[in-house]
Amino acid sequence: MRDFITPPGEIFTIAHLGMPTVDMSTWSLSVEGLVAHPIRLNLEELQARPATEKTVFHECFGNPLEPHVPVRRVVNVTWLGVRLAELLAEAAPRPSASHIWFEGLDTGDFGEHVGIHYLKDLPLDVARRDVLLAYGMNGAPLEPARGYPLRSVAQGMFGTNAVKWLRRVIVADARPDHLFTTELYNRLEPGRDEPVPVREVDVNSVLAYPRGGAELPAGTVEVTGWAWSTTEVVSVEICVDDGPWERAQLAPRGDDPAWQRFHQPRRLDPGRHRIRCRAADAAGRVQPEAPTRNRVQEVRVLVREP
Repeated sequence: MRDFITPPGEIFTIAHLGMPTVDMSTWSLSVEGLVAHPIRLNLEELQARPATEKTVFHECFGNPLEPHVPVRRVVNVTWLGVRLAELLAEAAPRPSASHIWFEGLDTGDFGEHVGIHYLKDLPLDVARRDVLLAYGMNGAPLEPARGYPLRSVAQGMFGTNAVKWLRRVIVADARPDHLFTTELYNRLEPGRDEPVPVREVDVNSVLAYPRGGAELPAGTVEVTGWAWSTTEVVSVEICVDDGPWERAQLAPRGDDPAWQRFHQPRRLDPGRHRIRCRAADAAGRVQPEAPTRNRVQEVRVLVREP
């Protein structure tokens, strides 16, 4: 996790239903449902439209059956594609439309559910604002494992909302009743009485160096890492052992919703040490120390005599 843009070989791959084989001679993307003008486009037609490039962090929510267990699986990548808003403007959703359903080609069994497609949904206004339909990643075409030929990218949201091997965008007047929408990937948030869909990411940070279990020479160590949220991260603090929290230097987010680098030089004497980091964002959210999925991370290192 040393690079601002995550190299392809270090990007995680998650597929609940397995990776499909895509026949490009028949593949197309359809925009259908409650629209005045349905659209069907092949990859060449999509690539002929005005392209948008965005650098976006991409975080896995983790096991939907364990929504409070941290996985800290996150990358930062540059996507190339077409803004969904442009296709929706052309398709013209009807006045009753309120949601967008994204359906992938991946099909399989999941527990007692047999032969289902991967399906996610977003409110129409959110999809218009935040979704890119990507056919490229980090300057290259999507690889098969990354969702070739097309995937949705929902910026600022957990990876479960980014549907790979996308084949249908359905405009609807309600949420779909489906395993991956109303059954799994829902959680109870503070201040709420009912579970809500897993969408917007939490404020979070991760230590890139030193790594847990590392053995280091005594002296000054440059503690580094990455922080991200739905809005700009405004501060990151680092704590060594039971000492005070001290503010690290933090890079600004910039125009794209990318992660932000933080670093702080710390002197470590010989012995065993615990290093922690916590981020706060512009919305006033701070990483908690309570047992939540975005709780403060800590690593333990051994510092030897020089």
